[in-house]
Amino acid sequence: MTDQDTALAQVVREVQACTVCAPFLPLGPKPLIHVSTTARILIASQAPGTKAHLSGKSFYDPSGNRLRTWLDLSEEQFYDTSQVAILPMGLCYPGRLPKGGDKPPRPECAPLWRERVLSHMPGIRLVLLVGSYSQEHTLGRGSVTQRVRHFRDYLPKYFPLPHPSWRTGVWERRAPWFQDDVIPTLRTLVREILTS
Repeated sequence: MTDQDTALAQVVREVQACTVCAPFLPLGPKPLIHVSTTARILIASQAPGTKAHLSGKSFYDPSGNRLRTWLDLSEEQFYDTSQVAILPMGLCYPGRLPKGGDKPPRPECAPLWRERVLSHMPGIRLVLLVGSYSQEHTLGRGSVTQRVRHFRDYLPKYFPLPHPSWRTGVWERRAPWFQDDVIPTLRTLVREILTS
């Protein structure tokens, strides 16, 4: 184990012990973090849903199936933290909105942990900005659709993607360019990075 591995493991232990947002979390704190010092691709997502919270695995739900299909990765590849890291903007399930859908990631989380974790991940070559919260944190305010459509503007470091929820199926039908242009380029990039 390298010094970098040891340092990251220490930060991960601190993350997993975090209770800063406990009063606001309906299911209690259970930070989900899948990282390593060797990961080449980082999935910067929103926050865990209930199924992820219960299983202890990010994207362990239909949205994860959709994201894995977009990336053309098996479940085994997707959860291989030596290659693919998952670091949500909010590390714990934030609860439900009154009218449905999950609440936004807790605002305390990313400023508290994100840079500390990423500082020990030197191998990241591509960051997938999945959904509006990660895109706004990284790129500022803007349209998810426009960013995804013009994804090349953010390469080689970032690749904006919509959140892979069931609602995205409707969006995809209105945006044929997503399957025609975005997905083939995404798959090629992911394959090149993970096999180089």
